[in-house]
Amino acid sequence: MFKKLNLLIRNHTIMFNSLRTLLLFLTFAVVLFLGSCKSSKIDTTQQGSDYKYKVGHPELRINTFGFVDQEQGPTLEITADIVEGSLVYSQQNDSLTANIAVDIQIVDQENGENIIESQRITKSVTSSNENITSSRETITINYSQQVSPSKYDISVTVTDLNSKRKLTQTSETFIPETEEGEFTISNIQMYGKEDNSGWAPITGYDVQSSVDSLRFVFQVISPQTERRLTIDSRLVEFKSDTGLPRSMTRNNYSSSSIEYKGIDYDRQTEIQSTRRVLSDYSSVFVEYKFANQNRGNYRFEVNTKKEGDEEEQFNGRAFGIKSPNFPAVENIHELARPLAYLMDSNQYEDLLKISDKDSLKQAIDRFWLKNIGNKQKTRSVIELYYTRVEQANKMFSNFKEGWKTDRGLIYVMFGNPFYTRDRLRSLTWYYSYNLEDPNYRFRFEQPQLNNKFFPFDHYLLQRHSYYHSRRYIQRDLWLSGRILQRRI
Repeated sequence: MFKKLNLLIRNHTIMFNSLRTLLLFLTFAVVLFLGSCKSSKIDTTQQGSDYKYKVGHPELRINTFGFVDQEQGPTLEITADIVEGSLVYSQQNDSLTANIAVDIQIVDQENGENIIESQRITKSVTSSNENITSSRETITINYSQQVSPSKYDISVTVTDLNSKRKLTQTSETFIPETEEGEFTISNIQMYGKEDNSGWAPITGYDVQSSVDSLRFVFQVISPQTERRLTIDSRLVEFKSDTGLPRSMTRNNYSSSSIEYKGIDYDRQTEIQSTRRVLSDYSSVFVEYKFANQNRGNYRFEVNTKKEGDEEEQFNGRAFGIKSPNFPAVENIHELARPLAYLMDSNQYEDLLKISDKDSLKQAIDRFWLKNIGNKQKTRSVIELYYTRVEQANKMFSNFKEGWKTDRGLIYVMFGNPFYTRDRLRSLTWYYSYNLEDPNYRFRFEQPQLNNKFFPFDHYLLQRHSYYHSRRYIQRDLWLSGRILQRRI
């Protein structure tokens, strides 16, 4: 008996020591990971504000910029863009009118989180054109506030006064107090210009490919000094997934594939680099201009170093080039590409080979009408399909358009799930009240933790062969028009 007891104790001791060794190894690995992350350029790279979207709510994007004005001192500049077509309009005589209230709140993080400013701005939008209810044009609100050097949280809430619905966006910016002989770099402002229009702030990560020029502006914040400052800047492109998702019935992605990773920050291509040297300067704005790039994911980088210093300061602005009218789908090529979910591969390849716009439009019209038959029903099905494509762009976009993501694929085909379950690195959508029915259950896994070092909601569908019949049935619902009566 004692031999058995000693053996049991020895086995537990071995197990404990093994667990302790494993724990020490994991702790060491985490420390190494965090240490490498702290020095990562992603840590000091801005993404722009996230694209929040709720059906029936105002669409809002914000941009904040902290800088030192030569006359007024430290200043916060806030830009809010509200999409006209996201508002609710009331009929007044021969015009449509929307009314909004924009509440701006500025909180000082470093001084007891005091609210230093709270401002409400109201605005009315009136138009005789009924197309304003679907317009992608924006109402722009500009606001500036003098502040002291500190770190600030900015909250902007837009309220549709007709529907009483509201949406809030938050941002963070920092205006440092720079000592004599030192310098700091402000956050980077990004602007875009299309055709002959003026420069407009780009408030988020996504940039329409119809924008033909890009401009980056930042401020070197420094008291007067004669020590020369070297500014090295460059534009880089990252290897990333921008293609269509794999069929829901095929094998899952391998962990080494770019579709699994999303973006590979270690695989980059330098587009352009520039060096500037400043001498005998105080606080000064610096700008760079580039032609717009091909669809993909990029970062504008700035490394600054003062003469005699060993350490550099880094700042960056990340962005992704999307489709020309993103998040809307308007031109004929944008309307053609999402049909990949309803066509077989040969049909789809033949469709994309058509270069003439008129011929492509006729081919798309024939596809829908040949399958559905009734013109009125066809128009309703087309409207539903592309509404889901646009909504997927607003809800799921990351390093590529939202409709191309795995969640976008399921959302376009099946719509909103009846029920969702969100757990660490796992998300499940249910399309049946029977939660155990595998044919109406889709599970997504997150290969990368969503944090500032990989700032994307990247979920991959766990594919199965038994989805084959479910996919076939769903395509038939769309192509017969029965999707209007049965949304899943």
